[in-house]
Amino acid sequence: MSKLGVKVLIYKDTDILAKLKEVKEYGFECCQMDIWDTALYTDEKAKEINDAVAETGIEISSLWAGWSGPGEWNFHAGPMTLGLVPPAYRMKRAEELLLAGEFAVKINVSRVATHVGFLPENMNDPEYLGVVAIIRHIVARYKKLGINFLFETGQETPITLLRVIEEVSMGGKYENIGINMDTANLILYGKANSADAITVFGKYVMDTHIKDGLYPTDGKKLGQEVKVGEGMANIPEVIKRLKEVGYTGNLIIEREISGEKQIADILHAKKYLEEILATME
Repeated sequence: MSKLGVKVLIYKDTDILAKLKEVKEYGFECCQMDIWDTALYTDEKAKEINDAVAETGIEISSLWAGWSGPGEWNFHAGPMTLGLVPPAYRMKRAEELLLAGEFAVKINVSRVATHVGFLPENMNDPEYLGVVAIIRHIVARYKKLGINFLFETGQETPITLLRVIEEVSMGGKYENIGINMDTANLILYGKANSADAITVFGKYVMDTHIKDGLYPTDGKKLGQEVKVGEGMANIPEVIKRLKEVGYTGNLIIEREISGEKQIADILHAKKYLEEILATME
């Protein structure tokens, strides 16, 4: 049965041992570690993480790697600022993702996930081949490191993501490529029904973000993230379809708010998932 976990954000001043102890106290077995600051990819930080893992027994499901530069999470400026798609930031961010792969090795994690950006829907878009090439470069380097590269879903339609994965993998030459399935993002970006997306790319899912949300109602703004079970992601059907395609990986809860409500909603999601999984045993 899949392990339940939670996404953990790591900053310069984060007490990692205390954070993982908190994860364990909430009853989780694993976490996804989110690091945006590439200055934290040091031997000292790796030791701190490894020591915390050894003491708590919490498994790190994936390293979620951020990148530098501007980033606007909307439909207006998002395509020009997010991920590897904008040519102005592409090479710098590729270098940062390569550093993330090297850091993942140091903390004994085999998957690195990130937002690649608004992948071109049109294969004839002038940026399409450049984006495919830089992703293939990263994936090739990751292969030598024994690391899997994961696209986080949301900013492109499922068929676009499938197409890019097929292009990057070169007919299976690079098998270390997969998906971090965010169950809300496809809804928030208005790209697809989350459960149906699994029909398109389910075999590539290697990790998850269990999250819920509503479709956009404004042409320039994303939809609203909501508590798991209150949105349109249809989590029970998503998990059912993931199991049907053979997914046995972790279910990582993400709630993109802060404070006491975040903790309450995370614990609600944990109970919600436990009830779903109990019906599938």
